[in-house]
Amino acid sequence: MNTAPLLSIRDLTVSYGNIKAVQGISFDVYEGEIVTLIGANGAGKSSTLRAISGLAPYGGTITYRGVDLRKTAADKIVALGIAQVPEGRGIFGNLTVQENLKLATWGRKDRPEVERDYERVFGIFPRLKERRNQLGGTLSGGEQQMLAVARALMSRGKVMLLDEPSMGLSPVLVREIFHVLTEINQAGTTVLLVEQNANMALRVASRGYVLETGTLTLSGTGAELLGNPRVKEAYLGG
Repeated sequence: MNTAPLLSIRDLTVSYGNIKAVQGISFDVYEGEIVTLIGANGAGKSSTLRAISGLAPYGGTITYRGVDLRKTAADKIVALGIAQVPEGRGIFGNLTVQENLKLATWGRKDRPEVERDYERVFGIFPRLKERRNQLGGTLSGGEQQMLAVARALMSRGKVMLLDEPSMGLSPVLVREIFHVLTEINQAGTTVLLVEQNANMALRVASRGYVLETGTLTLSGTGAELLGNPRVKEAYLGG
């Protein structure tokens, strides 16, 4: 593990009016890791990702490769190499699969590499290749999730922020999505994962953090947290 974190969060606070969603949390993500944040609804997980992506005002410091992101606009954060797959997928239902993917390349000038990336994502998601001319809104929930991940890959992000990728999917598709995330990580993409399916998330994670009412209460390797009695009782069904 490199000594310098790729992504560093220090004393992060996120508030919505008088409600403090995130209350002074600090953690690091190192290159090549899958780091997962687990916790109940309303724990502050999605707010943390939104702050990193520049989509929510925050207190504290967020740095990427040592660069302070405080005054960086959301589109510039994507250009730096941080791509978010939002909860609810956020695809454009009135555009085809190919058009959704093309949108993610708007800032790229490396056309030959873009073409190679199309082949890469279609290799990872052959179902999307079959449906490349189909409207995004007509895809199944699992296919829409695949498209959201593929779109993040097309932006050439070095860090992928994933917000509840298993939400609403069948157990078979959940396993498929997590298998793909592991493959993407092994190919060089660092992943920060927010997920209510703690069992699956911790099985693929290098490290994990438990977020409760806006504060970090536990941390450890994925295996350590899977074996932690407190985590088992609260998030793994006993």
